[in-house]
Amino acid sequence: MTTVKSSLPAAARFALGAIFFVFGLNGFFHFLPQPPAPPAAQAFFGALFASGYFVPLLKTTEVAAGALLLSNRYVPLALTVLAPIVVNIVAFHTFLAPGGLGIALFVLATEIALAWYYRESFRGVLTARATPRGAKSIAVEGIQPPAPSRA
Repeated sequence: MTTVKSSLPAAARFALGAIFFVFGLNGFFHFLPQPPAPPAAQAFFGALFASGYFVPLLKTTEVAAGALLLSNRYVPLALTVLAPIVVNIVAFHTFLAPGGLGIALFVLATEIALAWYYRESFRGVLTARATPRGAKSIAVEGIQPPAPSRA
């Protein structure tokens, strides 16, 4: 029997995946109406569009990460890729277009909750002094490794 607690990660993963998949596709096909944005937000997006590459890159990343979340494949990778996008969404709505701050905070809370649910997957990334796999002893902070023994 599935409990509510065990279905929360799946629901959060689906919600976040659907948001990024749908809004990412909307960046290409414009099937959702957009409310008028404040002048500062329009200037910001105008600059992103003017670059010629950034908006397509952003929307492709959103669609791909959303698809990974929806398919339950490479979820930690999708969360890692989406993290800086989520930070920018929250900053955008905090400083330039406060009308969408509610959904931005929902996205942030869902991202944080999923990162917590998948925290074991991030253990290696959060290692303070990681060493490459198969590497021999490496000098750290001026400490030399012991000399090899001659046996």
